[in-house]
Amino acid sequence: MNPMLRKLQTLLGGQPEVIKGLAAPMLVIAVLSMMVLPLPAWLLDTFFSTNIALAVIVMMVSAYMRRPLDFSVFPTVLLLTTLLRLSLNVASTRVVLMDGHTGPGAAGAVIEAFGQFLIGGNFAVGLIVFAILVVINFVVITKGSERIAEVSARFTLDAMPGKQMAIDADLGAGMIDEAEARRRRSEIGEEAEFFGSMDGASKFVRGDAIAGILILLINIIGGLIIGMAQHDLGASEAANSYILLAVGDALVAQIPALLISVAAAMVVSRVGKDNDLGGQIVNQLLMSSRVLGITGGVLFLLGLVPGMPHFLFLSFGSGLLAAAWFRLQAERRPPPVEEAPKEESDGEATWDDLQPVDLLGLELGYRLIAMVDKNRQGDLLTRIKGVRKKFAQEVGFLPPAVHVRDNLELSPSAYRITLRGVVVGEGECYPGMFLAIDPGGINTPLIGTPTKDPAFGLPAHWIDEKQRENAQMAGFTVVDSETVLATHLSHLMQVQAAKLLSRTETQELVEHVTRLAPKLIEEVVPKMITIAAFQKVLQLLLEEAVHVRDMRSIIESLAEHAASTTDPVELARRVRVALAPAIVQQIYGPVKELEVIAIEPGLERLLMQALSGVNGTALDPGVAEMLSKSATDVANQQEEKGVPACLLVPDAIRTAMARLLRRSAPRLQVLAHSEIPETHLIRIGPILGEISA
Repeated sequence: MNPMLRKLQTLLGGQPEVIKGLAAPMLVIAVLSMMVLPLPAWLLDTFFSTNIALAVIVMMVSAYMRRPLDFSVFPTVLLLTTLLRLSLNVASTRVVLMDGHTGPGAAGAVIEAFGQFLIGGNFAVGLIVFAILVVINFVVITKGSERIAEVSARFTLDAMPGKQMAIDADLGAGMIDEAEARRRRSEIGEEAEFFGSMDGASKFVRGDAIAGILILLINIIGGLIIGMAQHDLGASEAANSYILLAVGDALVAQIPALLISVAAAMVVSRVGKDNDLGGQIVNQLLMSSRVLGITGGVLFLLGLVPGMPHFLFLSFGSGLLAAAWFRLQAERRPPPVEEAPKEESDGEATWDDLQPVDLLGLELGYRLIAMVDKNRQGDLLTRIKGVRKKFAQEVGFLPPAVHVRDNLELSPSAYRITLRGVVVGEGECYPGMFLAIDPGGINTPLIGTPTKDPAFGLPAHWIDEKQRENAQMAGFTVVDSETVLATHLSHLMQVQAAKLLSRTETQELVEHVTRLAPKLIEEVVPKMITIAAFQKVLQLLLEEAVHVRDMRSIIESLAEHAASTTDPVELARRVRVALAPAIVQQIYGPVKELEVIAIEPGLERLLMQALSGVNGTALDPGVAEMLSKSATDVANQQEEKGVPACLLVPDAIRTAMARLLRRSAPRLQVLAHSEIPETHLIRIGPILGEISA
């Protein structure tokens, strides 16, 4: 480390971050100082060289970045580099006008080199070159990048709601955790801020080009006046001295400005993040044998035309044709295939041929196999692990592993989800395409294949990558094929949670609770209640979507009531009362006023008489059908209003009512009066059914 830098670091507390933090303020102070303080020629050379080097660094960073956020500080860099160039223009103008009469080296070696070597000492040539550079910078590059930045900023802001909904969908399906969701939301916000800043920062480049023209005119006019009026120079001599210096000064500033403009254009026009700009150009321009072959053939034919430079055209054409041939050979080469190990068998049947039925299985058509192949960037297995983890965190027990296998009997893009060998869900996915789900109320047409979301039955379209941005801006929730399948699996696991809790999972759950609270579980299971009865109680809770995460409250409730009854149905009812705050919060969220569906008094008396028995089978079929239809209609009305559909009934008939309405209105929750916490208020909403007593 430089001794002076080490001494400065020691004075600042030995923190390198402090020195880095001082870089921007010191640069601003130096820039402002150049505007007001006279600078010697050698210091001007230093700053001009630094300006050129900084412009090259910025352009190289822009070329090698993979996504715009990799260079998120670019709008600020654009401001500082523009300010640096303008301050150098002011400082050099002062030197040119004060000492221009002394000769071409008055403003330093850099300006002299640009004035003498690059344009041959001819200020007319310099003016033309400067004008061409300004046209390229101002009219072509700056104008185009400004328009791209404006459109990108608008499209990014319009697409934010759809991207946020996609993140929420991934989080709900268990593909990502809360930390990853926060990171993605932060990235979306930073992306919107970046393109918004670039939309405004592009005006810096535009203003810099205009300022360069004005400064050149001021230097020319001011130099001619000062040279002829104050130093008694002739018009020709004053033009050779001052105009040459002014043009050299303008070129020194314009070339870094052109580099920065090109960098800004590369940043805002960047598409994709799989490779840097050079890699993308090579992959997309030079990786097709057909493109190389046709281009080489055209150049070869042009080389045969009389009057053409034959050597150059024939050389380029032959080179491209050779490259096309080598590329074609690489494309025709088959990918390496790993041979499966051969298993020796004598053909006799064994017990190994008898495969157990999978508790939870996922069967895929052959086109979907790539989704579970890590060599083809398939991440379905990772998402399934996330689904199981999220299920365990929400529901309260670890579900069985998902056995994934191919099934040639399925159509190529179909999949099937099985539970204990029975199909519980099926659908189709198209790798490489996206499912645009209509959350409701969107009338924008999409170019794609109409379908329905397999998890929730919402209207949707399968679209390709080109339609993705349009769908997100229109308000559709756009997810990839892996997310569609993982969300469907997650939804079915939630619905079938009671069947997923087998004796094995119950025993593992007991062992897990034993490690956390050994004394609590040992007193209850299996001393007071058998493992089979404990499993049945948990399954009864899960059948009505009651999560069993609060195992401590469940065990304590069983310990309190297991001495008086061993009936799993009655024990489940009393456990529900103990879990009432959690059940209500699961349905309504953290609100204190609950809008519930009530039963018409006459119908309620009839139900009490019919369902308060042990079996609850004395209800008239006509009344049961009317009740189911009315419950379905009222539940749909509540959901359309955005209010949870929850029916409040007396304790004696809650279990029977829940069992009766489970098939016709699966999303309707049934609560007993004793399951409403004392901290909550009840507001009667719709009335269910009207009959005469």
